[in-house]
Amino acid sequence: MRDQILKLKKAKNAVILAHFYQDSEIQEIADFVGDSLDLSRKAANTDADIIVFCGVKFMAEVAKILSPQKKVIIPDMLAGCSLEDSCPPKKLEEFQKKYPDHLTLSYINCSAEVKALSDIIVTSSNAEKIINSLPRGQEIIFAPDRHLGAYLNKKTCRNMVLWPGSCIVHERFSEKELVKLQTNHPNAHIIAHPECPENLLSYAEHIGSTSSLLKFVADHQGGSFIILTELHILHQMQKLNPEAKFYTCGSINEAGCTLCNECPYMALNNMEKLLHILKHENNEIILEEATSIAAQKPLQRMLEIS
Repeated sequence: MRDQILKLKKAKNAVILAHFYQDSEIQEIADFVGDSLDLSRKAANTDADIIVFCGVKFMAEVAKILSPQKKVIIPDMLAGCSLEDSCPPKKLEEFQKKYPDHLTLSYINCSAEVKALSDIIVTSSNAEKIINSLPRGQEIIFAPDRHLGAYLNKKTCRNMVLWPGSCIVHERFSEKELVKLQTNHPNAHIIAHPECPENLLSYAEHIGSTSSLLKFVADHQGGSFIILTELHILHQMQKLNPEAKFYTCGSINEAGCTLCNECPYMALNNMEKLLHILKHENNEIILEEATSIAAQKPLQRMLEIS
């Protein structure tokens, strides 16, 4: 299957992108592995005719916005995002009317339609810098992640109005399981993505984006780590720090069973589907031109500031 994918990729002049949260076999076959914006920018700088985005739908939309002339396809069109689902464009538009003097900063984990309603897009890597670049008196709506927004309010001493969205993976981590891991591994570094709730972030030695978490692991060779983000980032962490020990904090369901921290949307993509879309070029990302143009403006403003 791997050979077939590579052969089709070459024949069709395609580039394969894989987010850090994809299965390891997809990460290994990809041309680029990274976070969503970084992948889209790298793909835009290639001469590929087709972008195959192994991630979730909003990420593929960003690739299409930045590379409108390229064909963008995704292994499974049902690979959505709980953050995107939590913020329907029409409801955000109604919400904005309550705060007419506020700028809308939207986390990149949202639909193209929400991006089109936003003034600036931010990532977990650049959000703090972008917020600090704005006048202190500027009032702000932050959407759609309330936990990331609360973390940024604390970091920037702002009082942004927060849209009540969240990531199902980061929100369902169990504080009880975290304390148990910390007790059993007292010397482990606890590192967390800022999409986690504040009660979990309070335990973390280091809080940052996926790229920042990877850098922290690379900078602390050996050692042990308790990871508060999606499970599949461990593949890159183990490559960067092969002698380290990693512990993942799970969640507890209603029956009291511990669950792993896997994103169910990311898990929809697999090698079989990747091969299928390369053969048939279906699951194409199509955006209305007006939406794409409107969404490009806050993305461009983000790039200019950061």
